[in-house]
Amino acid sequence: MPVPDHSQYIHGSHPEEQARLSLMNQVMNPRCLAAIGLRGGERVLDVASGLGQLTRALRQAAGPNGAALGIERDLAQLAQAQALAAAEGQAQAVEFRQGSALTLPLQPKEWGSFDVAHTRFLLEHLPDPLPVVQQMAAAVRPGGRVFLADDDHEMLFCCPEPPGFMAVWRAYCRTYDRLGNDPYIGRRLPGLLHEAGLAQLRNGFIFFGGCHGQPEFALLCQNLHGILVGAREPILQTFAFTEGYFEQALRDFMAWAATPGAALWYPICYAEGVRPA
Repeated sequence: MPVPDHSQYIHGSHPEEQARLSLMNQVMNPRCLAAIGLRGGERVLDVASGLGQLTRALRQAAGPNGAALGIERDLAQLAQAQALAAAEGQAQAVEFRQGSALTLPLQPKEWGSFDVAHTRFLLEHLPDPLPVVQQMAAAVRPGGRVFLADDDHEMLFCCPEPPGFMAVWRAYCRTYDRLGNDPYIGRRLPGLLHEAGLAQLRNGFIFFGGCHGQPEFALLCQNLHGILVGAREPILQTFAFTEGYFEQALRDFMAWAATPGAALWYPICYAEGVRPA
């Protein structure tokens, strides 16, 4: 019997959210690819592939002898991923399948065949992420790698701190707790890999911050603003402050983003383990 999918993703898949995710892929993907470190020829499984931009980048990094399969539960994101691939002439280069990360839609011969299994920003939205990591471990061959990247939202810092912003951010973290999810999952990634039976662990950070004067700084700040706007109702339901406080804090944050000297520090956690022979 399939395992029920109890993931709770508060951001949705409306057009504004898709646009935000697409822009962030452009900023993050080169940094993520550097951390994953493909050498060429790998068969890559990308779990919760979303818009598929990183999946296609992984396929390109794997070179002519590589392959990539993206698994995505959300039909709207899956359709957009296929449309984006077709628009860039890569419809045949990458395969996308609809399915749950908890019951990966793999053929019997595909289990234990991938060189790398990857997921990003999925585990934070799962009440119990270990079964997903176990599925990924079973999907790679002996000696294959499982690479997890996710948030630890406590590691976000703004300097100087915009008025009210961190109170709103802490309330955003509470929306995870209310769903049984984990806004601090990043620090747990090596432990999850160990529990899934993987060895040769390593961990690190992918920097996702910047400061005023850098070309991408405004985009990074707009992304944080968009995250909070998209989670507006769940945030207000924490009753941590009034609606007026929320709106003023977001205005102050965007004013702060245009201030010389403003700096945003926000690392994405990653960890990798190897399936023992």
